[in-house]
Amino acid sequence: MLGMANSLCYGEQGGADSGVEVGQETPTAGGAGFGLFSTDFKRNEDLKEMLESSKESLKLEAMKRVVGLIAKGKNASELFPAVVKNVANKNLELKKLVYVYLVRYAEEQQDLALLSISTFQRALKDPNQLIRASALRVLSSIRVPIIVPIMMLAIKEAASDLSPYVRKTAAHAIQKLYSLDADQKDHLIEVIEKLLKDKSTLVAGSVVMAFEEVCPDRIDLIHRNYRKLCNLLMDVEEWGQVVIISMLTRYARTQFISPWKEDGVFENSEKAFYESDEEKRKSAEETKPYAMDPDHRLLLRSTKPLLQSRNTAVVMSVAQLYWHLAPKHEVNIITKSLVRLLRSHREVQYIVLQNIATMSIQRKGMFEPFMKSFYVRSTDATHIKTLKLEILTNLANEANISTVLREFQTYVKSQDKAFAAATIQAIGRCATNISEITDTCLNGLVLLLSNRDETVVAESVVVIRKLLQTQPSEHSDIIKHMAKLFDNITVPMARASILWLIGEYCEHVPKIAPDVLRKMAKTFHNEEDIVKLQTVSLAAKLYLTNSKQTKLLTQYILNLGKYDQNYDIRDRTRFIRQLIVPSERGGALSKYARRILLAPKPAPVLQSAFKDRDRFQLGTLSHTLNSKATGYLELSDWPPMAPDQSVRNVEVAEAMKEWSPAVGKAKSSKSDDKFYSDSGEEEDEQAADSGSDEEGGSEGSTRTPAESENSETSEDSSQSEKSSDSGTGVKKTTTQKNKKLQQAKKPRKVSPSACSLPANRHIGDKRTAMQDVTGHVRSSLAFQVHVKPFLSCKLWCSVLAPSQVEEKPKKEVSLLDLDDFSPAAVTMTKSSILSPSVLSDLHGLSLAASSPAIQVSPVFVPVHTYELLHRMTGKGLAAQYHFSRQPCIYDDRMISVQLTFSNNGDHTLENIHISEKTSAGQNIHCFSPIECLEPEKSVTVSMGVDFNDSTQAASFQLCTKAEGFNVSIQPAVGELLLPVTMSEQDFSKEQGKLQGMNESSATIAMTPESITSQPLHRKVVNMANVGVVPSGQNNVHRFAAKLVSSGALVLVCVVQKDSGAQLTVNTEKTIIGSMLLRELQTVLSAP
Repeated sequence: MLGMANSLCYGEQGGADSGVEVGQETPTAGGAGFGLFSTDFKRNEDLKEMLESSKESLKLEAMKRVVGLIAKGKNASELFPAVVKNVANKNLELKKLVYVYLVRYAEEQQDLALLSISTFQRALKDPNQLIRASALRVLSSIRVPIIVPIMMLAIKEAASDLSPYVRKTAAHAIQKLYSLDADQKDHLIEVIEKLLKDKSTLVAGSVVMAFEEVCPDRIDLIHRNYRKLCNLLMDVEEWGQVVIISMLTRYARTQFISPWKEDGVFENSEKAFYESDEEKRKSAEETKPYAMDPDHRLLLRSTKPLLQSRNTAVVMSVAQLYWHLAPKHEVNIITKSLVRLLRSHREVQYIVLQNIATMSIQRKGMFEPFMKSFYVRSTDATHIKTLKLEILTNLANEANISTVLREFQTYVKSQDKAFAAATIQAIGRCATNISEITDTCLNGLVLLLSNRDETVVAESVVVIRKLLQTQPSEHSDIIKHMAKLFDNITVPMARASILWLIGEYCEHVPKIAPDVLRKMAKTFHNEEDIVKLQTVSLAAKLYLTNSKQTKLLTQYILNLGKYDQNYDIRDRTRFIRQLIVPSERGGALSKYARRILLAPKPAPVLQSAFKDRDRFQLGTLSHTLNSKATGYLELSDWPPMAPDQSVRNVEVAEAMKEWSPAVGKAKSSKSDDKFYSDSGEEEDEQAADSGSDEEGGSEGSTRTPAESENSETSEDSSQSEKSSDSGTGVKKTTTQKNKKLQQAKKPRKVSPSACSLPANRHIGDKRTAMQDVTGHVRSSLAFQVHVKPFLSCKLWCSVLAPSQVEEKPKKEVSLLDLDDFSPAAVTMTKSSILSPSVLSDLHGLSLAASSPAIQVSPVFVPVHTYELLHRMTGKGLAAQYHFSRQPCIYDDRMISVQLTFSNNGDHTLENIHISEKTSAGQNIHCFSPIECLEPEKSVTVSMGVDFNDSTQAASFQLCTKAEGFNVSIQPAVGELLLPVTMSEQDFSKEQGKLQGMNESSATIAMTPESITSQPLHRKVVNMANVGVVPSGQNNVHRFAAKLVSSGALVLVCVVQKDSGAQLTVNTEKTIIGSMLLRELQTVLSAP
């Protein structure tokens, strides 16, 4: 949304790029110097006048300039009063820019923002999703504790919005509200739990980020959504992919066992390690092949394609996931992707190289084939060069050390002093790690002592000192050579290192050491503090080993240090004097002086600075800083035993409860009701997404977990049966023509025994029985034309139900007289639609508590048809459609649409079918292809469309054998409903639950002809597919329905008055409620 608004900020006439900066006055010729100290009291006055003008064009131009100021970092807070006045403007573009401004300054101008809070609340019901999202964003930006309840209500409402963009904004607002009031955590967790069930890829990343901020320890919320998140990962936006991968990495470390076990044997490998025969015999019975959890494998398989992502953060996230979760023999697949990232900007290179440096310490073999990619380039920055040097040092081994050292020789000559010094340290590490080249490296470093660069010489001395500590007796010549160069070295650290070497190994150079001490005595007062300290230490060591030659020099140096300005030197001098030259009073430690000063010291270990960074998760800020950052969540250790994996199982066909709870019944302790509609208006969701997170998809039968393994096979067979029967879908009508046809051809009667099956019968037997029933169905023409279209679903559910249906021998059921039975509520699956008209006969099924909302037949079915394809556009093929207002036989979430094709041409049309469905987020069940259509002939077929409770047109391509035509079906808001009825008491109770933001109302001025109840009822049921609720008051008319896709209840109440009527619509789907209110208001106002 911001992209549309921000695009207006640049390149506009008089905008941010104009010659004179917006909000600044042009200085006068003579006042340039004085202008530096003057205060501009008229700044932004022109913008204020434009914002307060009555012309929309001036306001829009002013807002473009204001947003341009914000984009350039200018302060535009003083314009807040003028801007906030336009928040209720009807101009959509202006309103978007106003909300962009308010999001930026609402926190700073809280008092003024609170004055417009009612406007923000009204905007939450705006038909435009961008306005609703912007209003919620502004509302959550007003960080005042007093409006926390309002924010909480708005977030809950937005979480069930039809638009995934609004639901995404609600997830963002959760984090803001939690930072404002942490006491709302429990309520926010409930919203997060319901948003985690959202199937929209636009929402997934945002809600996971809210989960990480609010309740990262609630891993139990992820169990049932784990597989869905893995399957949706490819389609989530890049920012969301990073967040989800990070969360799933933590989740996997707590739910799966380690794939790195040393005693594990992979099933696809013959041997994972070698062991002695005795150990084999001991562990033969205990060692079991390592079998990776299928969900663990699903995570690795789902993230692997993201290694080819163009976003470097995504690639880095997948790389760290594989590093922390994948078996060791599978980690190598991330190598090429990480090396590819080295072609990015230097900021990206820095992070990637840091992670590679950590990886290369433990697994050198991963990056050895790509060693050339880490060669330093002259254009690299110093920090990039240092990291590449670190990696080359980690990768060095006996096989490639010669190549590495040749590279290092070139790097030492670099003009970058810091990099040259780091190279010398790297040479020292190589010499320590690979003993075969220690002498070679020492000789090379000694040659560097003659270098003109002081930094190189100093670093060489320090590294040589560390190397000599490993074998001091064999390298006395090097110590002598360094002593000779002592006068030419001026860097304090290098001089101090040489003095330490001479003092530590003075026994190997007995003639040179006293002479060096003599030279230091001459220049003692001019040396740096670190050199003075080492001079005092050298004097003490020589006094203990060669007191004859150095006794006087030692006393002289101790006297100089006694009066030095640095207190550290004075303290060290007094300590050394008492230690080696004890006084009469003290001297207890003098006998231990040699052991203290000349004790053997262990050789220093030269190791990588990245050795201990693996304790932090790769790719995190803590790993980059090598320090635990605020908010860092540590990876837990692998569990010793695999946790129960059934917690991630999702039932294939969950029992769908009735919308309304039973009156007087206690609520179930665990509710499966969803907070939002799973099939909301999701512009960016693919149709395949809904099937990827629940295996077995949309079968109408209830299956056990064992049977769910064969879901794919059963689903295919079910789909083929549905496709073959798509032309037999029929509806019940009450026309005279249909009655005559019923009398002419009487259908066969099916008794309840035909639908009953023993409880212990297998699913195959049930399908056989289903085929027998459908055989009877197809044999009757009257059944094909007049029986309710959802009957096939009823039979399917009754045949496949595990319960046995009791048989009543005295009562024979006619399939054409189904409405004579009393209604009863039945527990049914999601994909089945059970009408109360046949439920009383299915006595064997388990009955649920009765519900106030009872689905009924349509009160009125309009005959109005809509043109789908004109005969001229279709080249002879004409198509019309109308809504039958009957439950769809294909899916209870779909709306049944009748299509009538007519051939107005002079040639036969062949293979009429739907070839391409282009509607995003909408599910379309196609009709069976029409093989041929003769000229002047017509044919009627049925199809199902899941509009996701939206009036957005369902677009698809209607094709013949030779042509293809793009068509669309546009539903009216009244066609998205299915009629239900309930008692007047239940209506009032449910209406009371849908107050506040869930209620829309309007006053209607009605004509005298519309005062009677019969025309009012006719108008309402003609416009909307609603059921009539009995009313005990003559002036109050109530109607009830439920949305086809989500099942949300819609209540309509019309209260007649003297001069008009009060119309009220209650539903949790506020957008549908607003649209239905406008349509009803128009219809009822008409004469």
